[in-house]
Amino acid sequence: MSSEVLNKCEEKMGKTVASLENEYKMIKAGRANVNILDKVRFEYYGTVTPISQVANVSVPEARLLEIKPWDATILKDLERAINEANLGISPNNDGNVIRLNFPALTEDKRKEIAKDVKAIAENSKVAVRNNRRDAMDDLKKLQKDGEITEDELKSAEKNVQDLTDKFVAKIEVVMEDKVKEVTTV
Repeated sequence: MSSEVLNKCEEKMGKTVASLENEYKMIKAGRANVNILDKVRFEYYGTVTPISQVANVSVPEARLLEIKPWDATILKDLERAINEANLGISPNNDGNVIRLNFPALTEDKRKEIAKDVKAIAENSKVAVRNNRRDAMDDLKKLQKDGEITEDELKSAEKNVQDLTDKFVAKIEVVMEDKVKEVTTV
């Protein structure tokens, strides 16, 4: 019984770290990153479609993203969708390709982004701790219902705390990597 609680807790904590990593992919660090377009969708033949399914997206230079649609008639729709997504980057349409120029970040902007990165990481740590609390509550309920002994409860609580420490450390590593990426010129 306690192993089910532990497995469920570990799965939730893993999803929290994965969610953090995905959120960090969306943060601009002054370099072109194709992941910034992951949430941009537009209507294509009546279906809401991501850009990656209708165009080649490439990074020819460190601060330039090129979007070359397979169907040139959708250039205007792509451009509109990018503008509406509020990416903070204006698309340049030359009739064949849409280019997104990522401006170099100022030192103040880098510090602001690093601060945001840390705040997002702190929210993830809170989520991991909430998962720990829920697991502890589930374990105490199992012990109260007589499904596990007090010794098993203590052992399982220690395992939950070890899991929490492991995932908080992972969050720290991911955060430090992103802060380093953002603050490096």
